[in-house]
Order: sequence, then C-alpha cells, then structure tokens
Amino acid sequence: MATRTDAPTRREQILKEAARLFAERGFHGVGVDEIGAAVGISGPGLYRHFAGKDAMLAELLVGISGQLLTGAKRRVAEADGVTVRGSAGGAEGAAGRDPEAVLDSLIEGHIDFALDDRPLITLHDRELDRLRDSDRKLVRQLQRQYVELWVGVLREVYPGLAEPAARSAVHSVFGLLNSTPHLGRPGSLPGRTATAGLLHRMARGAFGAAGGDAGGDAAPRG
Repeated sequence: MATRTDAPTRREQILKEAARLFAERGFHGVGVDEIGAAVGISGPGLYRHFAGKDAMLAELLVGISGQLLTGAKRRVAEADGVTVRGSAGGAEGAAGRDPEAVLDSLIEGHIDFALDDRPLITLHDRELDRLRDSDRKLVRQLQRQYVELWVGVLREVYPGLAEPAARSAVHSVFGLLNSTPHLGRPGSLPGRTATAGLLHRMARGAFGAAGGDAGGDAAPRG
C-alpha cells in the first residue's frame, strides 16, 4: 500500500512488477521469465517465492482486499479511540466520534489506493474470475465487509439515509474513485495532490446528493 515507508521485500517487489505486467498485457500475456527479469532474478528463481502466476494473482487480489478492510477498520478505530480527559487528567470515557471526519478519512484511504495501486484495479476488473473459487469467495467476503463498514459510517453522517440507498451510494463512489486507470497515463494527470482533492470533493458531493435525496432527516450531522 501507499502508506508503507520501509524497503519492500523481494516478494513485494515481485508482486508489484507482476501486477504492473498483468495489468499492461493480461495474465496470459506475461511469462514467469518476464516477471523475473523485471526484478532482476531468473524466472525459475521466482518459484522460491511463489508456486506460480496463479499464486501471485491470488495474493495480489486477496491481499489488497484485506489491506483495504484493515486500513478502514484502523481509521474507524482511531476515531473511536479519542478519549475525554477529566479535570484531574483521568479518562472519563470515549468521546463521541465525528462521523464526517471518519467518512473523510475513509475517502482519503481509498483515494490513496486508487492513485497508487492503479494496476490492481485493472487486475480486479479483468482477472478476478481466474482465481480459484475459494480465493474469489474470500475476495468477495472481504469486499462486502469493507462496503458495510462504509455504509455504517455514511448512515451516521446522514441518519435518514436508508441502508439500501447508502449501499448503492458507496458502490457508486467506489466506481468513481476506481476509475483512475481510465484517467490516462500518470503523467497526463494533474499533480497527485490536485487529483486527490478533486476525487475527494466528487466523492463527498455524491454522498451529499444521496443524503439530500433522502429528505430532511438525512441532513448531515454537524
């Protein structure tokens, strides 16, 4: 993920290049030797790290789904962990979290993924059906949990928004944010900060429209 700052391991280097090549040429258009050459090792040397291309694809797609869910849970937990201090400095209990801030944090996390892991979006769209059933079911399970976490936060922001409408809004915003592979080559986009800001405003605008359509009870809490 984009938030990692330490040096990538050899496995991570292999996965990054595999994702790039699979996204550019398709899963069947890339050989093990090409992936190896991209990271400076022989093709057969890859088998010390992965059983084959299928294993790489599974780790990429299951891995990113798990990372998105874990990151979202962490952001929500950080909001829940804020405590109110008494006059003597003792904790008096958890402060009420700010749903708007939590939603903004979730959007920021997904934008980081959408801008920094664009090949994985392409892979998911094109190659998910190539996973074995158990891996594909795991991806779907992780994704459902991720969606439901967003739905819960969104309904805190817009209390009058019905659950089905909130879920539809979340899926729609994911479609918007995950459109980054279609925005052109990285160099053709405005700066990363400007692009992230634009995506964030568009996501909040879409959620605001969904909340507004639900009527007065769906006004954001503030």
